Amino acid sequence: MNDIQYKEKIPAPEEYNYIADSVGWGTAENKIVETALNNSIYSICAYDGDKMIGYGRIIGDKMMFLYIQDIMVLPEYQSQKVGSHIMEKILKKVKELKKLNPNIRTYVGPSKGLEGFYKKFGFISREEADLGKGMILKI
Repeated sequence: MNDIQYKEKIPAPEEYNYIADSVGWGTAENKIVETALNNSIYSICAYDGDKMIGYGRIIGDKMMFLYIQDIMVLPEYQSQKVGSHIMEKILKKVKELKKLNPNIRTYVGPSKGLEGFYKKFGFISREEADLGKGMILKI
């Protein structure tokens, strides 16, 4: 665990798909993943040696809205603070971006059952912020 390194970089689509599949999210075509990741504002990878074991990124417009996306850790590395370290690095970047607009809104859409993980970092539900329930387009 002490050998975990965190690198600000865009991972290879194969690395991303491997972790996404390992956490039950499935995979997407490498070209789609590559385009999506290249459009990220910020990207952080966790490595144990040469193996990517965790990932997270920020997407958005950099001025009004940020969205923390794809916080994922290989199952065998979960509950070892890898996800927490990824979040700390992401929130450091959010604080930098808040210098440009202190009122920038930062969102996260936790997977079901993981809301408590994000509450540790100060996130509250949209309802608690008096913004109503979140919704997703399903067509």
